[in-house]
Amino acid sequence: MDPLQLEVWRHRLSSIAEEMGETLRRTGFSPNIKERLDFSCAVFDAQGRMVAQAAHIPAHLGAMPGSVSTVLPLFAEWDEGDVVIVNDPFMGGNHLPDITMISPVFTADSDTPPFFVASRAHHADVGGMVPGSLPLSTEIYQEGIIIPPVKLYRGGVLNQDLQDLILRNVRTPQERRGDLNAQRAAHETGSQRLQELCARFSLAATLRAAQALMTHSETIMRASIQRWPDGQYEFADVLEWNAGEELQKIQLHVVLTIAEDEIIFDFAQTEPCFAGSLNAVIAITQSACYYLAICLMTEEAAINAGTFAPIQVRAPAGCVVNAVHPFAVAGGNVETSQRITDVVLGAAAQALPDRIPAASQGTMNNLTLGGRQEDGTLWTYYETIAGGMGGGPDRPGLDAVQVHMTNTLNTPIEALELAFPMQVVEYAIRQGSGGKGRYPGGNGIVRRIRLLADATATIFSERRYVPPWGLHGGENGALGTNQIRRQQGEILDLPGKFTLQCHPGDVLRVATPGGGGWGSDFDSRETLSSPV
Repeated sequence: MDPLQLEVWRHRLSSIAEEMGETLRRTGFSPNIKERLDFSCAVFDAQGRMVAQAAHIPAHLGAMPGSVSTVLPLFAEWDEGDVVIVNDPFMGGNHLPDITMISPVFTADSDTPPFFVASRAHHADVGGMVPGSLPLSTEIYQEGIIIPPVKLYRGGVLNQDLQDLILRNVRTPQERRGDLNAQRAAHETGSQRLQELCARFSLAATLRAAQALMTHSETIMRASIQRWPDGQYEFADVLEWNAGEELQKIQLHVVLTIAEDEIIFDFAQTEPCFAGSLNAVIAITQSACYYLAICLMTEEAAINAGTFAPIQVRAPAGCVVNAVHPFAVAGGNVETSQRITDVVLGAAAQALPDRIPAASQGTMNNLTLGGRQEDGTLWTYYETIAGGMGGGPDRPGLDAVQVHMTNTLNTPIEALELAFPMQVVEYAIRQGSGGKGRYPGGNGIVRRIRLLADATATIFSERRYVPPWGLHGGENGALGTNQIRRQQGEILDLPGKFTLQCHPGDVLRVATPGGGGWGSDFDSRETLSSPV
């Protein structure tokens, strides 16, 4: 296909996923969807290969192909208007709050669906031990309602009994109903746009273009890998688990093998699953590995199934990065995904020392709150708090940004205070938290929230004991800290992970880690100019 035509088709298809996302944002009910944009959308072909995606959440988009490939073989027949829903991490999900929907797209030229559209959205509560459904759990049954792949809509008709079952098991059913409806609306938009595209250019031309884009992306990825030095490169880092009296450090280890135009990530020496919620399913591990390779591509190309073809991810079933049922996985999607990214970046830094940045904050600083309003209704709030980006080989790290596997916005203070019984006392850059270096790491954030009602608070955070590492002589970033100041004035230092009962007047303080610095002050390397 002509390169110009290829680029036009790339934007035609990716714009469908982008418009799906815009529909989801505009119709979303919860602040987590409409303000933080914690969702992702993509288009797949009949074989379950990802054809196009929107620039949404890396942890979602690398894992959604696993969801689609798991779901499609389970259903022999598809009808116009069908919508499959799933959140089971061991049947195509990430963790339970991430609910995935998959819909067939029919055209006038086909009796079977030539395309599918999919969305994945983080729902602020799906039941479980604590409001927000990110508990310090020991098995998945404590984390919320588990939804296997089932049809929520058949031929466009809602399965009311199934929806009632789901909503009965969550703390905020009206909010969940609204967000589920928003996901279905996004699918209606995606289906309509694909049908219009096929009607205008023909189904055959659209399928040829999708195949050409996947072939081109694979070619670009293979050409990129061929420029990297062949060899094996190892790196290890740790997760922090403090649910017991003693801190437990769980090692993640990767051997990165570059061989001509292929790359292998082998996690054989990573520790086995444990009785805590930092275990991650294999789709999360694949997402982090794909993310690294995509960041290092030397030429821009569409991100689709072809992009992932030269990449192999190996992890023994039952290890922390390939969890099996019924291990807890709530934190695997949000925290372990960040550490896997750090581990593969550390290995790649040995192969490509002048292209890899120091470690960023390495955590999403998950904060969930929930309680009962004055009128008796329940409320839940979920937020990931930004931090420092690692310094890179040609620029300092950015301050106060979401990094790597998360790409969400923050909840604006006005929206937060309007929706929930709380006040933001402080929201500021944490000066001096970035590691020093030729290119220093970015600074983290300080956020203080005053509770105006009784609430259960859970913080699920990392890098409270082992700091984000610097590279090439750069200093480590500062550790994050968690505190609460009780209304009576008592200040308590809190661990990286905890659940705590809060009362009106209590103030939670989260100080997020800074990024590591890159290069020492006396580094003799030539200073690279920062791009505009």
